[in-house]
Amino acid sequence: MGARRLPAAPLPILRAMARLVLFGQGVYYLVAGVWPLLHMRSFTATTGPKVDLWLVKTVGTLIAVIGGVLTLSALRRRSPAEVPLLAAAAALALAAIEVIYVRRSRISPIYLLDAVVEGVLVLALLIGLTRRPEEDY
Repeated sequence: MGARRLPAAPLPILRAMARLVLFGQGVYYLVAGVWPLLHMRSFTATTGPKVDLWLVKTVGTLIAVIGGVLTLSALRRRSPAEVPLLAAAAALALAAIEVIYVRRSRISPIYLLDAVVEGVLVLALLIGLTRRPEEDY
């Protein structure tokens, strides 16, 4: 007797979960991206000293922009396939950079906490990408 397969979750539940993941990631990115723009002193006190503050502000701005797109997409309940792809790719890129540069002792180990969050987001988004229909939700 083979293993029993669980029934697939109903489509409305998958869509609601996908919106929740995109919304959560979007808000997380908005907060994380804007933080160094609003209060660099607390940002560097938490994440460690930085040499090029302009680069911190540039990356923060880009992360905030991605967060804004993800949040807006979730709130509008419209998400072409490129939006979750952007979300997963951004999370994967950030996690990879954080792990690589913590290992090289170039950035603080506190970044590994964010790498874990990014990893969870990538897994949630990959599940959504593989089970998601092509249309908007």
